[in-house]
Amino acid sequence: MASGSEGTVVTRFAPSPTGFLHIGNARTGLFSWLYARHCGGKALLRIEDTDKARSTQEAIDVILDGLAWLGLEFDGHTYYQSQFEARHAEVAHELIARGAGYRCYLTQEELAARREKARAERRPFRIDSEWRERREGDWPADEPFVVRLKAPREGETVIEDLVQGRVAVKNEELDDFVLLRSDGSPTYMLAVVVDDHDMGVTHIVRGDDHLNNAFRQLAIIRAMGWPEPHYAHVPLIHGADGAKLSKRHGALGVHDYRDMGILPEALFNYLLRLGWGHGDKEEFTHEEAIAAFTLEGVGKSPARFDMKKLLNLNGHYIRAAGDRRLAELIAPKMGPQADVDLLAQAMPVLKTRARDLNELADGAAFLFETRPLALNDQAAALLDADARALLAGISERLHAEQDWTTGGLEANLKAYAEGLGLGLGKLAQPLRAALTGQTTSPGIFDVLALLGREESLARIDAQAGPA
Repeated sequence: MASGSEGTVVTRFAPSPTGFLHIGNARTGLFSWLYARHCGGKALLRIEDTDKARSTQEAIDVILDGLAWLGLEFDGHTYYQSQFEARHAEVAHELIARGAGYRCYLTQEELAARREKARAERRPFRIDSEWRERREGDWPADEPFVVRLKAPREGETVIEDLVQGRVAVKNEELDDFVLLRSDGSPTYMLAVVVDDHDMGVTHIVRGDDHLNNAFRQLAIIRAMGWPEPHYAHVPLIHGADGAKLSKRHGALGVHDYRDMGILPEALFNYLLRLGWGHGDKEEFTHEEAIAAFTLEGVGKSPARFDMKKLLNLNGHYIRAAGDRRLAELIAPKMGPQADVDLLAQAMPVLKTRARDLNELADGAAFLFETRPLALNDQAAALLDADARALLAGISERLHAEQDWTTGGLEANLKAYAEGLGLGLGKLAQPLRAALTGQTTSPGIFDVLALLGREESLARIDAQAGPA
């Protein structure tokens, strides 16, 4: 299944289906995707679905849907790790044949006793199996075994990481880890290496929580005589308090941010700039991001997730978005009565203050309220006897108004306010409460124009009192 060719950069994004696409994984996937695109290479997608209990089709679909929503389109077909278990086992047995792996017949009880002995002696536990140098003639018949790698024991393993720089570990710290379990199934450590090689992956961009794995994986790669990939281990995302991003910080999945009303281009741009810099530029289209992205721009320190900054950026993208698109996005949030044409017409005045689509939907809700209008507590408190008397006068003026446009309505009510010796705000406040049931809304003349003459007058009259 090799996909690379000489000189071609091939990256892969390899999420495990856990029920959602983690925001940190999404950023890693974005960086991996951007690097391949920047280099004119290939970006591949592999679903690591070997955990049968968790890897349901529903969980897989959530990941695929989240990536598509973000605009990350991968090359070729989607790989599924579970399809290659026979190949993984084949490599494990080849490592035995090469003298780089071995069958280990240590039982769980024996391992537990040795682990306990190391703990009692206050020393790190390392596998030191007497089966390491045994040959086929020494293998017992019909006894369960695992296949372990013969990890190097002298010298050090060095990685020239494209983000972290030079990182080294003494080989004596590496253990003879398991490649195949006793039931013949491959471990993650083996499967990842085999799949990356067979897919032709040249550059592995992933979270720095996998850095320790890289030293062990390199031991397999070198034992097989395979080309070594370039590694780029990206720091994790932290919360505002500096701790690793977790449930206590709030939303973790890409779908959570979509449900919160974040636009995909806003989340794409925010994740791009989270731990990656390019001068003073803050906003990037996909094409600009591809052109600018390099791994040299990725910082070595964890980035901090700032929800306020994301919302501010999202507000910018809402204001830049097409009115029809926004109307179609919020209409499903508003029930069957929502009129997409009216929403699109209202967008220029609705989208100026909204930071997310849910705010935008809330701001548009007044357009589709049925009479009698429900008033919130602030609006109800505002509509005292004096305010209702003002509404009666406003109603009389507006019933006679022939120019039902924002300009005509503004001229009429300004003149009425001046005649009463009042500021326009004194009229706008009760009018807003009567028209929307709230004390905040778009400009009052926009509200009147959007609701139309008949509906506006009906709402005002429903709240007006004796003059």
